[in-house]
Amino acid sequence: MNESPVSPPTQDKTQRPPGVFLRGLAMGAADVVPGVSGGTIAFITGIYVRLLDAISAFPKAFFTELLKGRWAAFWRNIDGTFLIALFAGILTSVATLAGVIKYALQAHPVLLWSFFFGLILASAWYVGREIDRWSLRQGILLVAGMLFAWLITQLTPGQAPVTSLSLFGAGALAICAMILPGISGSFILLILGMYGPVLGAINEMQLDRLALFVTGCAVGLLSIAQLLSWAFSRYRDAMLALLTGFMLGALNKVWPWKEALTWRTSSHGERVPLEEINLLPATYAEVTGNSAALVPAILLAVLGIVLVLGLDWAGRFVREKRGSESP
Repeated sequence: MNESPVSPPTQDKTQRPPGVFLRGLAMGAADVVPGVSGGTIAFITGIYVRLLDAISAFPKAFFTELLKGRWAAFWRNIDGTFLIALFAGILTSVATLAGVIKYALQAHPVLLWSFFFGLILASAWYVGREIDRWSLRQGILLVAGMLFAWLITQLTPGQAPVTSLSLFGAGALAICAMILPGISGSFILLILGMYGPVLGAINEMQLDRLALFVTGCAVGLLSIAQLLSWAFSRYRDAMLALLTGFMLGALNKVWPWKEALTWRTSSHGERVPLEEINLLPATYAEVTGNSAALVPAILLAVLGIVLVLGLDWAGRFVREKRGSESP
C-alpha cells in the first residue's frame, strides 16, 4: 500500500518535537516574507494534514474534554506536544530569523527570490505528483487555483483604516491565507494595507491592537482548519490539484527580476516597492542598472529544488526503513 505525505501523521523521528520545531522555524521564516507561504513549508515537510487535524480538533476537545477537567485527553486529542513544538519554532523564527531574511530581501533580493522560486516550483511538482487520479475536475481546479493565485498577486496594495473591525478581519484573512500553500498571509496584509500597522503594533507592543489581530487569527485559523481537514478527508485529489494551482500561480510573485513602479514608506520609515512588474534577466540589468546575477540566481533556484527533492527522498527513506523493520 502506497503511503502519502498527506496521510495521517506517523511517529517517525522527523515528526518528534525537535524535528517539528525545525519545521516551525522554516514556516515562521517563510511567513514573514510577502509572497511565501508557511503552509507551503508545512506541506513539503509532511506535516500539513497533521497540523490541520490538530487545529480542527481543538473546538470539540475544548468542550468535551477540557471543560470537564480531562486535561490529558484534551492534550492528546489536539496533538498538543506537536502544536507546542511547531508554534514555538514559528515564534522563535519570527523573533530571530526574520531579521536575517528581511536583510537578505533588501540587500540581495534577486538571490533570495531565486531560492524561493526554486523551492515553490519543486513544491508544486511534489504536490501534483501525489494526485492519484487525474480527471477533468482536477484539471479545472488546477487552472482555477493558478488563476486565483495569479490574480491575488496582481492586486495593488491599498490602505485600510485601522479600526477594531479591520484589525480583526485582517487577522482572520491573513491566517487563512497563511495556512494555504501558495498564498502568503503577509502579502494579504500588504494588499489590505494592514502590513505596516500590524508590524508597527508588534514593534511598539500595542497590546489592544495585537489582541484584536490575534483574536481574528484564532477565529480564522479554527474555521479554515475545520474546512480544509474536512475537504482533504473527502476530496483529496481535488484539493491537491487546487493547491498545486495555487503554488504555480504564486510563482508570479516570487519571480526574482522585478522593476518597482511605485513605492511606499514602511512602518520603519524605509522606502520599499509597492507596485512591481516582472522582467527578463537581461532587461532587468538594462532597466535597473543592477547585475542580474544570473548564474548565482540559477544555482540558488536549483538549491531550492534540490532541497525539496532531498526532503522527499529522506521522507520516503524513513518510511521504507520503518516498513522493512515492521514484523
